[in-house]
Amino acid sequence: MWKLDDVDKRVLAILRDRPRVPVAQLARLASVARGTAQARIDRLEKQGVITGYGPDVDAAAIGFGVLAFVTLEIAQGRDQAVVEHLEEIPEILEVHAVTGPGDLLCRVVARSNRHLDEVLQAMVSTPGITRSSTQLALQTRFGRSVVDLALVR
Repeated sequence: MWKLDDVDKRVLAILRDRPRVPVAQLARLASVARGTAQARIDRLEKQGVITGYGPDVDAAAIGFGVLAFVTLEIAQGRDQAVVEHLEEIPEILEVHAVTGPGDLLCRVVARSNRHLDEVLQAMVSTPGITRSSTQLALQTRFGRSVVDLALVR
């Protein structure tokens, strides 16, 4: 586990808000020398803390205004084949192995309810899925990124 100090947190906060900021400007905003800022960025990348630089895209702004969470129950021994099938469906943004009533939890976007139905049909068209359950998100009340979490710890 990587322990973030105050300089790391300032660098991450700046990169969260302005991922394309030049290193010299980032250094000024973080109140550190340019070499220190570059060294921190390099170290955070090497340690796997920084994994990318965006851009973050709003799905609704590009026409995918329907958000759903789909829980799938998978027949034993079929996990890998099902996950490989799900990877081929671009509207599936995330797939998580979970505990509880279901084996996989998928975050799915669609252009409309009709399009969501098509995506759901594509999802369950592979052998190995024994049951699915879908919940529509009516509204996202707030969202956090991992950077936000890193800044409070």
